Amino acid sequence: MDFAFSEEQEELRRTIRRFFAEHSPISEVRRQIETEDGYDPKLWAQLADPLGLQALTIPEEYGGQGFGSLELTVVLEEMGKALVCAPFFATVVLAANALLASGDGDAKAELLPSIASGETIATLAFTEDNGRWDDSGVEMQAVESGGRWHLDGHKMYVLDGGTASLILVVARTQNGLSLFAVDGSAEGLARSPFQTMDLTRRQARLEFSSTPARLVGTEGGAGPVLTQTLDLAAVALAAEQVGGAQRCLEMSVEYAKNRYQFGRPIGSFQAIKHKCADVLLEIESAKSAAYYASWAADEDADDLPLVASMAKAYCSDAYFHAAAENIQIHGGIGFTWDDDAHLYFKRAASSGLLFGDSAYHRERLLQHAQL
Repeated sequence: MDFAFSEEQEELRRTIRRFFAEHSPISEVRRQIETEDGYDPKLWAQLADPLGLQALTIPEEYGGQGFGSLELTVVLEEMGKALVCAPFFATVVLAANALLASGDGDAKAELLPSIASGETIATLAFTEDNGRWDDSGVEMQAVESGGRWHLDGHKMYVLDGGTASLILVVARTQNGLSLFAVDGSAEGLARSPFQTMDLTRRQARLEFSSTPARLVGTEGGAGPVLTQTLDLAAVALAAEQVGGAQRCLEMSVEYAKNRYQFGRPIGSFQAIKHKCADVLLEIESAKSAAYYASWAADEDADDLPLVASMAKAYCSDAYFHAAAENIQIHGGIGFTWDDDAHLYFKRAASSGLLFGDSAYHRERLLQHAQL
């Protein structure tokens, strides 16, 4: 088992890093979070052409490139490092994976090509006001009448729900949990974006009132689809968190070298050295967890649910610690809006809760390990 990235994967990393350094520096991130939609459509188009990132993990038969989780890990790690503002996670990690897991050939053939081309912004809506991240929290009802499905209820904490043109909704029917596709302009759909702590990742509340929907997959068959999609989402988010944590460490070291106190760099003080060393150790361990989980996703390993939760829990804690220590090393200026450290801290805190916090995933890990 070789966990080293190939030369092609490393070249992908270098290409993505150069692109974001040029087209999405932190100054551009700050500009985008002040816009209504929270992202730059021009940047989104460039991710599709020339980079082809939306098509990265979609099979070639649906207009994609057919790569796997390892390549996606490389991309998300660099996105996390640059704090990229784009509906990439919602579209590629959540919606595309849900469609692929659904087994619905017609839906995949119809919907995946426009996702791969960057034309469609999509998301997955499954959480509700109860805040549960598993299928037990789904209360929305879907009713069939005259051969057509309609949805009634609400969804909360929907990533990029305010801008998505395709919304995949998890709801309950008489036969159980089911997956539905809803057009972003459908009648009876009301979208209410709300401000979150992490301004770089938008969320919205969606209200459905007899909203027309299309069944994706089989009625009552969405339970395994949602579980698989959330496992892959946990793996992907772990990779993104690794990138963010790495950037926090780089910021800490750079500041410690250039900030002088008592006539010498603060990086020469033992307390600062220990902080940086502890964070470095946690990041290297987080990388191991995230990379192994990515390999397990590519291999469709039986222990994917276990390692996905392990990676999510550890990487969440490592990122939060790195972001917090970055602020501590920066001192008072790290708490100000003018410094970038707080942007990473807010992303770390928000990502730690997304798809379940560390306690939730450790409990899930123990259940899968039967301990």
